[in-house]
Amino acid sequence: MENVNDWKGITGQLMSFKSEIGESQKITFVGSPGVCTPFAELLAYAVRDRQTYFIPLLDANNCHQFEAKEYAMVLSDEVSNPKDSDAVVLLGGLSMPKYDVDTDEVKALVKSILKEDGLLIGVCFMDMFAKAGWLEKIDFDCVIDGTLTGVVKK
Repeated sequence: MENVNDWKGITGQLMSFKSEIGESQKITFVGSPGVCTPFAELLAYAVRDRQTYFIPLLDANNCHQFEAKEYAMVLSDEVSNPKDSDAVVLLGGLSMPKYDVDTDEVKALVKSILKEDGLLIGVCFMDMFAKAGWLEKIDFDCVIDGTLTGVVKK
């Protein structure tokens, strides 16, 4: 994969995501519970006029739809059906060694929920998909990768 667009900050990430997701109306995020969930909420907020869902790890039977509230994006209590998604967004937490996620199982999940002509997008930080070797194993349409740096001031 080659770099095609540079961005900075959260707004830059959200605008890049919104651009790459295109006209997709049903978007399913797949990520580690807890760590990836707030990032999925933030990305879902950028496309809050569409149907968005979250699958923890690879458990499609535990998929929940995001609801736009006046104060935040929240996951509904009811289990939802992610099938026929226009886009599937894999979040970098999946590729962290502690979750030991098998890329063949990821591909099987994606195949079961993504429309034939749908988009497979990766969103990660710190080049996580490359470090985990997923770029060679999963055929992403694009990966939106960011680097986090910061400072603590007192």
